[in-house]
Amino acid sequence: MKRTLLSIAGFDPSGGAGVLQDAAVFRLFGFHGAAVLTAVTAQGPAGVRKVKVIEAAFLRAQYRALVRDIHPAGIKVGMASTAANLAVIGRILGRHGGIPRVVDPVLRSSSGVSLLEKGAAGELLEAVRRKATVLTPNLAEAGCLTGLEVGSVEDMVEAARVLFGLTEVPSLITGGHLRTEAVNVLYDGRRIHRFARTKIGRDVHGTGCFFSAALLAYLVRGRSLPRSCALATDLTHEGIRAAVRLGRGRPIIPGSRPPV
Repeated sequence: MKRTLLSIAGFDPSGGAGVLQDAAVFRLFGFHGAAVLTAVTAQGPAGVRKVKVIEAAFLRAQYRALVRDIHPAGIKVGMASTAANLAVIGRILGRHGGIPRVVDPVLRSSSGVSLLEKGAAGELLEAVRRKATVLTPNLAEAGCLTGLEVGSVEDMVEAARVLFGLTEVPSLITGGHLRTEAVNVLYDGRRIHRFARTKIGRDVHGTGCFFSAALLAYLVRGRSLPRSCALATDLTHEGIRAAVRLGRGRPIIPGSRPPV
């Protein structure tokens, strides 16, 4: 049977982000995708309209029921919604120290809706401290978590170092929203790695979810962290080029391209 990767994140009905997108990426790599929901959203590719949070006790119940029968080979965390959920997620991550764990610290939707309760950034950092393989914030998320202005590659380097100091977890800051270039920056605790690609002027839904899910899959396949980051960067770049518009909202990345 295929190995299982677990997504702990929100539900996006469009399938362009959240657990549906994660599961699609996992299948692309030949893995079975399982999910534990943190929230259910009312949204389409154009943006989030409403969010219904899954309470922490039920999040815990989902996880416990799942791992009675299935042992994940890797875990990806996305939208957590609340500090209470983050406390549960931190304990889950701590139980799985032997497998890759990718945390995408989702704070706000690209349409401007808050996806983590106010004041919970500290709880997020504490939940992942020494309990993840890599964090994958975008520019805005890196700024919120560090208190820095993050608008350039040099800022990304500084923020990645600060995040490592706060969490002792490597950080890959995604730079798709840089003004004139597209550069992802990884600090692995020893070295800075830069992954530069040609900037594509497309506003695509769910690119952060796609990237972090692909990164997890490469890590579970046994690739090193820098190599996995490079491959996930390439795959996401190709995905943005191939993104399709399903309705009136933003295009989404199809889950049909074979991975490298």
